[in-house]
Amino acid sequence: MHKKAFMAAAVGLGLITLSACGSSSGGESSGDSKTVTLVSHDSWAVSKSVLADFEKSSGYKVHVLKDGDAGQAVNKAILTKDNPQGDVFFGVDNTLLSRALDNGLFQSYEAKGLDQVRSEYLVDQDRHRVTPIDSGDICVNYDKAYFSKHKLAPPQSFDDLVKPQYKNLLVTENAATSSPGLGFLLGTAAKYGDAGWQGYWKKLKANGVKVVDGWEQAYDEEFSGSAGGKKAKGDRPLVVSYASSPPAEVIYADPKPKTAPTGTSYGTCFRQIEYAGLLSNAKNSKGGKALIDFLVTKEFQEDMPLNMFVYPVVKGATTPAEFQKFGQPAKHPEQMAPDRIADHRDQWVKSWTSLVLK
Repeated sequence: MHKKAFMAAAVGLGLITLSACGSSSGGESSGDSKTVTLVSHDSWAVSKSVLADFEKSSGYKVHVLKDGDAGQAVNKAILTKDNPQGDVFFGVDNTLLSRALDNGLFQSYEAKGLDQVRSEYLVDQDRHRVTPIDSGDICVNYDKAYFSKHKLAPPQSFDDLVKPQYKNLLVTENAATSSPGLGFLLGTAAKYGDAGWQGYWKKLKANGVKVVDGWEQAYDEEFSGSAGGKKAKGDRPLVVSYASSPPAEVIYADPKPKTAPTGTSYGTCFRQIEYAGLLSNAKNSKGGKALIDFLVTKEFQEDMPLNMFVYPVVKGATTPAEFQKFGQPAKHPEQMAPDRIADHRDQWVKSWTSLVLK
């Protein structure tokens, strides 16, 4: 959400590293009308051939600047908005969108092809300061082998996680420092409301939930179901991750298993949406507009799943077979309007921190 664990799901397996393939540097600046600079989080990735198609058809070379996880990247972009590092920012999600908009990070631009973006993802429709690019579901994943061995059904809902049979089994990320951790907190707030989410977390704490700083630590080190890069696996068979993590376990395994070793508890999901926007003081706004148009083409949308482990938002864009078999998006995820997140996020995180970490 960065943040991003989508790509980290692949990198964390220790089997493949994805990078900003095809990005061009070499001293060009975004003031050069032939170069357009994309600022993003560390999980940005695209196939070389797909980026080359854009460069050939548009005449622009793409320079990619990665700026840490999503939270860091957004904050840095806000601090440098008067003299931005690039032309387009990709990777602000619905949990942080209000911060970017309230700080005047983006200028208005209605992307060509926006009419092909599914309506449920559209926001800011009067000003078009951001364009939806992808979605993902933050959910609890479970280690199938553990539950089979212990003849225990995996939890399927938020309510299940506080039951005694799941005591000391769940690891999650810090909501103050991690995108999936924040998404999981927002999921509980959406589910139980202002009056109920703190009581839910008290039960979760009493049931032995473990909190670590970030996704990689949770998934690679604490979770028993991760292929991981380490020989020693963790002992927690439940982890807050993504609905797209099970297909990642299959895709990057060698040899590939016939079934995913991990599953998703679909009653624990929170829908995360990522956006791109034209930076307010972009030096190459024409190139930036062309790049945003490209991000909602079917070609780019269908390239995203295997590179960033996210789902397309454009009508008719398909996902790979492994996603359809092992990593379908949640049918009924918890959702929350960006303005509601804006009104409560900081206070919720503060309350969560004092309740769960102290």
